[in-house]
Amino acid sequence: MPGDRAVRLEDVTLVRGRTTVFRGLDLELNEARIGLIGDNGAGKSSLFRLLCGLDAPRSGRVWINGADVGGADHRARSVGMMFQNPDEQIIFPTVEEELALGLEVGGLQRRQAREQARAWLQARGLGHWAERAITSLSQGQRQHVCWLALTIAAPRLLLLDEPFASLDLPGQALLDHEIRQASQQIIVSTHLLNHVRGFERVIWLAEGAVRADGPGAEICAAYEADIVQRVAAHALRIDAEANVA
Repeated sequence: MPGDRAVRLEDVTLVRGRTTVFRGLDLELNEARIGLIGDNGAGKSSLFRLLCGLDAPRSGRVWINGADVGGADHRARSVGMMFQNPDEQIIFPTVEEELALGLEVGGLQRRQAREQARAWLQARGLGHWAERAITSLSQGQRQHVCWLALTIAAPRLLLLDEPFASLDLPGQALLDHEIRQASQQIIVSTHLLNHVRGFERVIWLAEGAVRADGPGAEICAAYEADIVQRVAAHALRIDAEANVA
């Protein structure tokens, strides 16, 4: 069994419908900040779903904190995931109630959880958000509520799936800062490479396999160069077809 600090996938095969998403995937994820990049359909969201137990592998094992995600050990459940669409994640009608949920799951009574959520928001200059209806918030603000709900619940591993997609520039800068300051291990899946370029490790997924894995600046540059080559090749094919026609 992997060590208690390890996040590891061992020979994982994941099949969804008729599509094999991963075949024999091996990964060990121990760095404090890891970026996950690649085209749409490369397997980034599927990897997150495996890590938080939403999908089960057809074969192989997924270990977190020394425990099998598919088993009964509670250590494997200390994972929080932020979805691409905040409306798929938010349950309660007000900000205060949404933040209190994670505290209630952790064992606090409802009144205590709400009081702590209000105090937590106040300490971050967001006390006026406590009683706001989720429906009154912009998409970016709802995304920020999802981040706040994750951090107040304090799981050991945070999985952020396209967390910057609906944020304006100030919102992106704030989330960047909070990611740097957070004590948890964080894995960020994103198409906005500048947010992970400075990470100690970035993994480039392509068609369900690891295309490259290494320092953020190096891997992001390689991915960008590959895109330039693919776009140029596509343009040449278009031109050639036009000339034939």
